[in-house]
Parts: sequence; structure tokens; C-alpha cells
Amino acid sequence: MNKPFQIYRSTNKQHLSDCPTKPSLRGEAGMKGLLLRILGYPRPARVALVRKIIQRFSLFSYRDRLAFCAVERPHYGHCIFEAAKLAVRLGYPKISVIEFGCGGGNGLLNAEMHISEIEKIFPVKIELYGFDTGVGLPCAQDYRDFAHYFKPGLYHMDSAILKSRLTRAKLILGDVKDTCKTFFTKYDPAPIGCVFHDLDFYSSTKEALRLFEGDASYFLPRIFLYFDDIIGTNTWLISEFAGELLAIEEFNMKHSFKKIAANRYMPLMYPDQWWAHEIYIYHDFHHPKYNTFVGDDEQIGHEVDIKLQ
Repeated sequence: MNKPFQIYRSTNKQHLSDCPTKPSLRGEAGMKGLLLRILGYPRPARVALVRKIIQRFSLFSYRDRLAFCAVERPHYGHCIFEAAKLAVRLGYPKISVIEFGCGGGNGLLNAEMHISEIEKIFPVKIELYGFDTGVGLPCAQDYRDFAHYFKPGLYHMDSAILKSRLTRAKLILGDVKDTCKTFFTKYDPAPIGCVFHDLDFYSSTKEALRLFEGDASYFLPRIFLYFDDIIGTNTWLISEFAGELLAIEEFNMKHSFKKIAANRYMPLMYPDQWWAHEIYIYHDFHHPKYNTFVGDDEQIGHEVDIKLQ
């Protein structure tokens, strides 16, 4: 059913209710819908057009396309890129990337693309792991899992087909409560530098965040996180009393020296991108390398700026 003023993201979830759905281009109604879509778009149409052209024809380098957000799932690319950059500055030869909640698998496939490009830029190898039930969403436990918006079985995965298309990702199927417990002993992953959260539920996200209770050797001191389910729609109506936001709040209350905080710089870099508000950072303040200086490149510029003319 068409609902005016909704935008559909690549994950097929509806967010940021300020743009219309794709209208039918038939007759007056179609033209009206098209005009409303253009008028309600959060950035000039020419910007979106240029990005599409750059992406469609792979113009410029991958690094440039990522900076322009002219790639599929730019939030995946930016998080993996920044994690790899931090790893190099800290002297890590390998890192891991995790996706919690893989759905049909498009996110994992896209992450593989970004990783292949980013490994050409930085001297770091990147492992990729995807956690999913493999059978769609479980039953919501209570209101904190948004039972009014999610029903069992949504986002079902065809794991056989997905596995045949994956080239590097390892798919970990089962209840996240169980798979997280055995992840480090079973897979011995490289230090984790980036995590994408898309489990939808409070209960599942809470279990996924328990991963951070592992030994510090399995993590970078700061980890780029993406939370897919913290904005929502006027049907979903997300709040800090349920879902991912509640799981984050409880994690922060439980831990004195491990915290999850919003990335305050990303929305300034990309003010027209919805995902910029969904990027967070995990901080382990007691990590052995948390205080290792990594600011050389930026501080050189700051020194130049403050130098007496």
C-alpha cells in the first residue's frame, strides 16, 4: 500500500518520513507524485543525480566514490574504511568485520565488495562474519522487541544460495545468544574493528552486545558501529525505551569503562545522509592501546592553522 512521504532504503525498511514513495509515472497522479518526491527530497536533485552517475559508471577511484557516497551502502564502506585506517595506525595487520542480522544476505555481499576495495588502500587484511538465525525473525519477547511492528519469520534467508555467492564471509547461523558465546573459541577472529547491527529486537541486540565482554585482544580500542534500527517510521515509532536504543543504554549503565557513544563527526561530514546519525563508536577505555597516539596527520594540519602568521 502506498503511503505518501516515505523513503525506502536499500535494506527495504522505511525511514525518514520526508520523501514520497516511488510514484507511478502514469497520468496526473504520477506527475504529482514525482513532483512531491522532488520537492521533499532532503538534498538538491542534482546532487543525487551526480552520485548516481558516478556510481553507475564507476567514475574516479573507489576512495573518491566513497567520499562522494556514490557507492552502495556508503555507511558500510565508511565504517570499514575507518576501522582499517585505525588498525594501520595502531599496527594491526588484520581486523574483523561483523554483521549481526544478515536478512537475505545483500549486506554481506556488499561488505565483501567494500572490503576488497579497502584492502587495496590499506596494508591490512579483513575477515568478515555474518550472524543470523537463518530462518528469519524469532518471536518478539515483549514490547521492547517492537511486537507491534515485527512478526516471526520476517527477513528469511536462503542460506544455501547465499553461501554459494559469498567469497570471503563466514556465515554463523543460530540463536545469537548461543553463537556469540562460542565465537571467539570457535573462530579465533582477528581483532574486531567494525560491527553492523541489524537484529531489530532489543533482546537480540542485548545478546549481541555481550560480545564486547570478550578479551581486549579481540578488539580494537575503538570500534565503528552501525545501528540500523534507531530512527524508524511513524508506524514503527522507535523510542529509547525499547529496541537497540534501550540495549545501548543498558550496556552503558552496566559497564564503567566500556561505552557506546554516537559518532558526532559523521553527521557533520554527511548532513544529507540518514545513516550518518546511526554510526556509533564502542570505546574500551582500559584497552592497552586506547591511549596510543594516532593523531599525527590531523595534528600537523592543526599546527599549521594555529601558527602565528
